[in-house]
Amino acid sequence: MAERPIAVVTGGAGFIGSHMVDLLVSRGYAVRVIDNLVGGREANLKHHGSGAEVTLDRRDIRSLAPDDSLFAGTRFVFHFAGIGDIVPSIERPSDYMSTNVQGTVAVLEAARHAGARKLVYAASSSCYGLAETPTREDHPVQPQYPYALSKYQGEQAVFHWGKVYKLPVNSIRIFNAYGTRSRTSGAYGAVFGVFLRQKLAGKPFTVVGDGTQRRDFIYATDLATGFLAAAETDRSGEIWNIGAGKPQTINRLVELLVGHATYIPKRPGEPDITFADITKIGRDLGWAPKVSFEEGVGRILAEIDYWREAPLWTPETIADATKTWFRVLSGERQG
Repeated sequence: MAERPIAVVTGGAGFIGSHMVDLLVSRGYAVRVIDNLVGGREANLKHHGSGAEVTLDRRDIRSLAPDDSLFAGTRFVFHFAGIGDIVPSIERPSDYMSTNVQGTVAVLEAARHAGARKLVYAASSSCYGLAETPTREDHPVQPQYPYALSKYQGEQAVFHWGKVYKLPVNSIRIFNAYGTRSRTSGAYGAVFGVFLRQKLAGKPFTVVGDGTQRRDFIYATDLATGFLAAAETDRSGEIWNIGAGKPQTINRLVELLVGHATYIPKRPGEPDITFADITKIGRDLGWAPKVSFEEGVGRILAEIDYWREAPLWTPETIADATKTWFRVLSGERQG
């Protein structure tokens, strides 16, 4: 029996990373996961059959050595690890730069020394800021907060390693990812985790603004197929947007989740709409989203108990968690 090809997934016990692991296992890969389990769950890797080869290394990516044995013999590296909560980046910018930039450099060095055939970086559409839509890959970059800056600088490091060290790399700028296993712990974050816990508690959904803002929600399994295509292609040095290309209002999400809403103040620095132009990824990789928004929300609701232990956010606790955000991004000078 031929040896299985090896893939490394950083952040592979987390939300998107664990779906990437699922896809790789289904395609016959031996998968090595590195995840410090701050945001991920070991349980996210426990549902594979007995024949699956999935190993978990519980380390921070910043601890990786250039010749780290975890990367030995790897074909592909999928880099998802990092700090993903947006709001706290205003208060903890150094942590974000350290993990999302220096951590990325550590992964790049390990991939380079291992002779990986391709590294695919999970970038963020937040680099575009308050963008014109639909947003193409050549849109000007204008990060509005430290999380966005850190993810963009990580991407710049990726392409620098591609240029200087000839490491084959591609980057995918993710729009609004959602799906089962999205993060449940930590700071105030993505809308799905907040709403699902509120639904379980019988509380109203805390809708930012009037709920007419639209987000380009893309389901996690569709993301995984896009990342695999970006690894398997002969192309390198490319950036692709990935989204569904069909922005949905937050009010529509409330309808699908079936509940009542309470409205909280709109936040400065956040766009009214995110909308990925996915022409390029479709043309170059033959990729297209398959999971409709309605189907994706239905899959999440079928597993809603996953969020039972998540923090329960209220208008009051959200106001407290975002007060620095409002102060900084409203234009006040910071000492």
